[in-house]
Amino acid sequence: MRFLVDLLIRALVLLLTASVVPGFKITDYVTAVIVALILALLNLILKPVLIILTLPATILTLGLFMFVINAILLLIASRLVSGFQIENFGTAILASIVITVISTLLNILIR
Repeated sequence: MRFLVDLLIRALVLLLTASVVPGFKITDYVTAVIVALILALLNLILKPVLIILTLPATILTLGLFMFVINAILLLIASRLVSGFQIENFGTAILASIVITVISTLLNILIR
């Protein structure tokens, strides 16, 4: 049950990000839920590998390189799901930052 609630909140965060970031497009709520599910799977499988491979860059940037890793995962998800578009890498970086800020604010409000 907790996973389902988190998935729906992530879908809401993605829709809010799509309304704020130009070039970040999601067609509808069902697509947002699918993207949230794909991102959850990518975060589970691929993100730990990317973190280990980019550990020196992450340490040198004091953790800011995590936005780049999240942007890469967003770009991969945009290639896998039709109805989800990201124009370029800069848009993915900006979306990664916005998603982090909105998620943090929602977590503070909910918990």
